[in-house]
Amino acid sequence: MPKIVDHAWRRAEIADALVRLAAREGLHAVTMRSVAAEAGISLRLVQYYFHSKAQLMSATLDHLERRGHERWAARLAHLPAPPPARAFVEALLAEALPTDEASRAFHLVWTSYAVLAMTDPELAEQPFVEGPNRLERQLTEVLDQARTDGELAAGLDPAAEAARLLALHHGLGTGVLVGQRTAESAAGVLRYHLDRLFATPGDECVIHTPG
Repeated sequence: MPKIVDHAWRRAEIADALVRLAAREGLHAVTMRSVAAEAGISLRLVQYYFHSKAQLMSATLDHLERRGHERWAARLAHLPAPPPARAFVEALLAEALPTDEASRAFHLVWTSYAVLAMTDPELAEQPFVEGPNRLERQLTEVLDQARTDGELAAGLDPAAEAARLLALHHGLGTGVLVGQRTAESAAGVLRYHLDRLFATPGDECVIHTPG
């Protein structure tokens, strides 16, 4: 009887190997051969699933986005359904901070992709900004509903606030990565902005960080 191969699992295994390698040694160290070695499989098998390095890089970017959504969904699962707008935004921002090994790898590798996409023609051709654009649209929808429900502070534009929040968490995440600030101080800055974004500033906003 032929062996049943879970191709989706194998692709994820290869993508995870690329993320580990890039987080440890930098995206410049990534080759098809080095990813194969990191995954403990043959180069031929990596090439079977991904015909080029550009294809592997693009697939791994999608994989990173899926992993991030899985961790975000796990946070949302502990909230009431549907979650209040503020709690929803908190879960997103908390997941965006590099506070543990998984979130640090995500933030580090995603930032490396962004830099590389500016100079690498093959990677630049990939839909690199689609993930962030989807996230911004989703956040805008949540804030728009919060405005309708009276949860958002008066006079605010949901689309502009969504863009500001995403820009803020990218900047704070990078600051944590390079040692400019701690995860706890970054969470404090986020709390400050959330207190002013929502119409009930007295509510406590808890963004969980290690320690």
